[in-house]
Amino acid sequence: MLIRIGFEIIVECTAPTPLLLALSPHSSQSGRIIGSDRVHTEPDVELREYLDPFGNRRTRLVAPVGQLKLWSDCVVEDDGAPDPFDWNAHQHEIDELPDETLTYLTASRYCEVAELTEQAWALFGDTPPGWARVQAICNWTHNHLTFGYRFGRSNKTALDALQECTGVCRDFAQLAVGLCRAMNIPARYASGYLGDIGVAPSGAGDFSAWLEVYLENRWYTFDARHNTPRIGRVLMVHGRDAADVAMLTSFGNYDLKLFRVWTDEVTGSDEELLDCLEERPDTPALTLAPTGPNEALLS
Repeated sequence: MLIRIGFEIIVECTAPTPLLLALSPHSSQSGRIIGSDRVHTEPDVELREYLDPFGNRRTRLVAPVGQLKLWSDCVVEDDGAPDPFDWNAHQHEIDELPDETLTYLTASRYCEVAELTEQAWALFGDTPPGWARVQAICNWTHNHLTFGYRFGRSNKTALDALQECTGVCRDFAQLAVGLCRAMNIPARYASGYLGDIGVAPSGAGDFSAWLEVYLENRWYTFDARHNTPRIGRVLMVHGRDAADVAMLTSFGNYDLKLFRVWTDEVTGSDEELLDCLEERPDTPALTLAPTGPNEALLS
């Protein structure tokens, strides 16, 4: 399966403003890519790329005074299979876990653990450990929270989402992550492209957040927001929570003028697809509220 992915973001700054972006497919992306998956700018500015400790591809730049367009557009190859499912995947004892998973057991900026532990064990203590327990957490989170863009804010934590019973996809993911950690299950926050492949159209495109959980010696994808295996998920970033993987972090003020994302299944030869990439698709824009200095635009 071939999937065209991309975005167009326009910001406006009144002074030169350093930006830190997390807007490229993850370094673990193994499928074939047609075109360039790098971030581009109009006008041209100097870009510096690096890998962060989580393997996320980061881009640094200084936005000039005025409007700056950030964009990317390419085609990625996907196996076309839904998210893997293994009801028998077992939960590791703490002393069996690989060292690198231990950081995903403890509290992080947006995922409180101590504050969630009592309720987590009351809700899920009688569920079988392993896949069934994680699925029970996702089922409960999916039913407990009401989704709506008006409920999103950059400083909202898992505990806030729990108490307010509302959120955007990042809040569904972070609450499920916090509840998993409270049950001694390594869990990390992830986000990327997720289109309407195999499901009914859902409106304007956006990036989506989900979680990855360590069971049976590997990381599995769970999605408390949609709560069903999906096709065509393209990982961009993962980390302890949204603070590690903000798609755009600014060190100064900016106004968000345009935000649109596309994720669509496509067909054709490489040459036909490259020709197609010369024009960005006409997709609806999703308008998000602007952020202030040192705040992050989060999925």
